[in-house]
Amino acid sequence: MAGCTTDCVEKPISICFQRFGRFVGTHPWWFFISPLFISAVLGSGFYFLQDREANDIEDQFTPVNGPAKLERQFVQENFPPNDSVFSNQRLYTDGVYASFIAVSTSSNILVDSAFQEIVTLDRKVRELNVSMGHEVLTFEELCARRYKKCIPNKILDIYLYYGKKVEMTELTFPFFRFGSSHIFLGYSVGGVNVNSSVIKSAKALRLFYFLKDHNRSRTDLWLNEFLRVFSYNSSLNCIKVTHSTSLSRQVEFEANTKDVIPLFSITYVIAIAFSILSCLRFDCVMNKVWVATFGVFSAGLAVLSSFGMMLHIGVPFVMTVANSPFLILGIGVDDMFILISCWQQTNVHDRVETRLANTYKEAAISITITTLTDVLAFYIGLMTPFRSVRSFCLYTSTSILFCYIYSITFFGAFLVLNGRRENRNKHWLTCTKVPEECPAGQSKWYERCCVGGAYDPHTGTEEVQPMNHFFKKYYGPFLTKSWTKVFVILLYCIYLIVSIYGCFQIQEGIDLRNLAADDSYVVKYYDDEKAYYSEYGPNIMVVIRREFPYWDETYMSDLESCIEDFKNLSFIEKDIFTSWIKSYKYYGHHTKLDLSAENVFKDNLGTFLRFYSDFKQDVNFTNNSIHASRFFIQTVNISTALDEMNMLNKLRDTAQRCPVPLLVYHPAFIYHDQYAVIVSNTIQNIGVTTAVMLIISLLLIPNPLCSLWVTFSIASVIVGVTGFMALWDVHLDTISMIILVVCIGFSVDFSAHISYAFVSNKKPSANEKAVEALFHLGYPILQGAVSTILEVVVLSASKNYIFRTFFKIMFLVIFFGLIHGLTFIPVFLTFFDMCSGTPAKINSKNKAEEEVMKNSHTNNIHPKTKDGEIKELNVYDNHTFQPSDHQVGQTQPCSAVWMITGNNGHVQDDRMCMASTVPMFRVDMQTYDVHMYTASDDKRFKVNGHSKQGSEDQNCVLGNSNHIQDSHVPTLNCSNVDAS
Repeated sequence: MAGCTTDCVEKPISICFQRFGRFVGTHPWWFFISPLFISAVLGSGFYFLQDREANDIEDQFTPVNGPAKLERQFVQENFPPNDSVFSNQRLYTDGVYASFIAVSTSSNILVDSAFQEIVTLDRKVRELNVSMGHEVLTFEELCARRYKKCIPNKILDIYLYYGKKVEMTELTFPFFRFGSSHIFLGYSVGGVNVNSSVIKSAKALRLFYFLKDHNRSRTDLWLNEFLRVFSYNSSLNCIKVTHSTSLSRQVEFEANTKDVIPLFSITYVIAIAFSILSCLRFDCVMNKVWVATFGVFSAGLAVLSSFGMMLHIGVPFVMTVANSPFLILGIGVDDMFILISCWQQTNVHDRVETRLANTYKEAAISITITTLTDVLAFYIGLMTPFRSVRSFCLYTSTSILFCYIYSITFFGAFLVLNGRRENRNKHWLTCTKVPEECPAGQSKWYERCCVGGAYDPHTGTEEVQPMNHFFKKYYGPFLTKSWTKVFVILLYCIYLIVSIYGCFQIQEGIDLRNLAADDSYVVKYYDDEKAYYSEYGPNIMVVIRREFPYWDETYMSDLESCIEDFKNLSFIEKDIFTSWIKSYKYYGHHTKLDLSAENVFKDNLGTFLRFYSDFKQDVNFTNNSIHASRFFIQTVNISTALDEMNMLNKLRDTAQRCPVPLLVYHPAFIYHDQYAVIVSNTIQNIGVTTAVMLIISLLLIPNPLCSLWVTFSIASVIVGVTGFMALWDVHLDTISMIILVVCIGFSVDFSAHISYAFVSNKKPSANEKAVEALFHLGYPILQGAVSTILEVVVLSASKNYIFRTFFKIMFLVIFFGLIHGLTFIPVFLTFFDMCSGTPAKINSKNKAEEEVMKNSHTNNIHPKTKDGEIKELNVYDNHTFQPSDHQVGQTQPCSAVWMITGNNGHVQDDRMCMASTVPMFRVDMQTYDVHMYTASDDKRFKVNGHSKQGSEDQNCVLGNSNHIQDSHVPTLNCSNVDAS
């Protein structure tokens, strides 16, 4: 390993953790009580939770500096709305409104019976009133007005005019000439079946009720009353009604928080139950029930402390943050299983502080790698332009830090306290001392419930669990077979092909309907809207944003050319075009004005705008200069997120190419702006985070090649998650972007644990290293993965898109991460391991070992199993139980019974194993206890004048002669053993 290790950072950190573990083990109560006190103090921050909630959809789920926000500001400054001449087409926001869609239960809604029920609903809406103090607010008082009248629904005006004859009236679509005006029916009549522009049948009618946007507290009261009235199912025979308001999306989104609280409670119970079951032992002393419980409790303390601290500081609490506790619980439980696994591999005879020191030495680097990668992944996520992502990353990264700190303090301290109980052989529940061996005549139930403290006499560690044996005896050897490796490679190729295909199918952007619960009334309204009103999309304003010589034909030809470019776009309806300049020229033609002259153009513009008050809102004509103006184009067939993205990009590209300074705007563009940054921002975050992961891996994993494999695992899991989430109908939006950042951290977790274990163990061949890594960490990784899936699986039952999306992507992350950690990475490491020595060296070493075994008394040292395989044994050397292939010196092994030859033999390095007629000490091959004797009377033999008793017996005798020449005398070169 010396030629390819990079442990200059890892080794000193490991030593520091070892010392810290010993310090925690010496003073456990300080580290157990302090986190409880800190959590209580910081947890008081939840008092400010309601004040810190920030669930404004526009503020949290749209880019902070999105272009549409700047465009809206320009429109607001140059085209203020005229309250006396309300025009919803010219609003720079969605406006304040209530709406309902009536869908016919038959094939046609344009019949008298359906209209009568719609008129009844309309009357009910207009009669709504609500009290505000001593004031009664009515629709008539709050409605938006046009020429002092509430904005009407023209389709009802048509029905009231024609009455029952409406069924025989030829209504044209999308424009119908009614009186002296042309009424646009595209937003009112849906599911239309036309013949030569004449409506033959229609499936739905939509009515809007616009309110003044002055006093939101007054209008909000009325809108809430509208929702209350429409929440009751009225007796309607001909139509089904869905409803919504301008408040609905926001109100329903905020209501989602109520759904997550019971889910987290269920998750916490599942986490504790699974942790207890997976740590359950039939040994009543070595049982880890309380350890598992306090491991989950430690993760809960981390959430309490971190969230409380963030709330104290004043960090906004967004709905997306509610996903964080599920994630933290999974990370905390994963770290707990790693620590428990390493604790179980320590010597039970050591002092508890020594056991914790050795536990930290082995486990702390591994969980430090995963913590650093997770935290940095989330801190890099702070670069995103979405505030919801920033809040989630800030809360989650802080929680992970607390989770890590509490794992090595609070949980480590409890391991010590529990270890002290185990050392005294006390029952896990009653804390009374129990016997180590079952008294004769007692039942098996008594043995399981009242006898404990068993450990592996070969290794001195706690008894290995069956699942660990499964990974070592079955799964590991199976995975390292040649034909299995070929199958794994083929499986990985299939995985990669499907993943890459899925990546090309992914759709971008969040559908705003998904911000409400599935059973929300607003979702039903959106469904009807999509089903019957997708033919006509938003009416887009095109703004000339600087002074422009409208009277100059040369400049106007440039503008006309740009207008034609807009009309030629596939999603633009050419025949629906609203322009003040076109109407002004028509006006000038009929009044015989020479509008090509600047003074004539300006002098008559004011008169024209007074006659056509709608157009007055389209021209910023002040101080005899036109500072800005606008016209409108109509989009069609905009129904999917992809349509919205293409529409926005092409409109902006067309405006950019025009020689006239233009901008395009619609209130929906505020939300569509996410399309412009979501992909590039996700790629940026993933790229930067992966690079940081590589640096951390290079520093902390003592093998550069394995660090590259960790980075490869990150990229591979990200590709898999991205591809399969597209195939699972999950879009790339702010929610999924957050969890893709999570993906990086979790993919590191699995691969880093296995990679670190692979390069850290001393096995000679790559296959043996892979098996040993799976033996030590396969089960803890499996435990962590299963526990995390169990913790998020409850979210699959949520009625909210945010939580279901979190479950889907987390499931993919954990599942693919687990497959990489337990299958792909171990196999790939065996192919590219460059730290095991050359094959020639390995083969020569194996042959030498075989030769030694042939020439030594192996029947006693290496007892065989029934299958004839050599059983792996361990010997106690230098305070540590080592495998039987561990070499203390350069030698042949001694036989089980060693003899003394006298004082005239030759010894090497003043040590020898005596082989003659007098037995000096004997090794019990069942328990591996060493018994020493004098030559005459079986009394304990004294070595160097010191009597060796109990665990301090030595299996080497010091001598002062030279090299033993007799080749028949076996020599044992070993270290002095001090088992104190």
